[in-house]
Amino acid sequence: MRAELHRPEEPERAVAVATWDGRRARLEVLEGAPEGVDGILRPIPVVVEDPSLRRIGTRGEVLLHPGSFAWFREAVRTRAEALGLAVRFAPTSVEGGWDPAAQYRDFEEQVERLSAAG
Repeated sequence: MRAELHRPEEPERAVAVATWDGRRARLEVLEGAPEGVDGILRPIPVVVEDPSLRRIGTRGEVLLHPGSFAWFREAVRTRAEALGLAVRFAPTSVEGGWDPAAQYRDFEEQVERLSAAG
């Protein structure tokens, strides 16, 4: 997963890029990044209010520990928001094969898309 951090008024210009490879989080700070961006992925737990992360029959906040995708996603989202930045998440690879809903692509475009994913 790739997370591009940008200022809300400049969505086309990322100031940092965070990536999750399935085991580890990495952060690349780019030119023009505000102070404090380098601490976005500091390995400390994140507290979030998200019902989808709670056990059935419970309520309240959930503590996410470093080392999981849920922690990565929430750490980037909440800490970037605290710095006044917006986040755009994008998958780093395309998985799967032929997509029947993608018939708007011609055959060569589809082959190129699948070849680039490997």
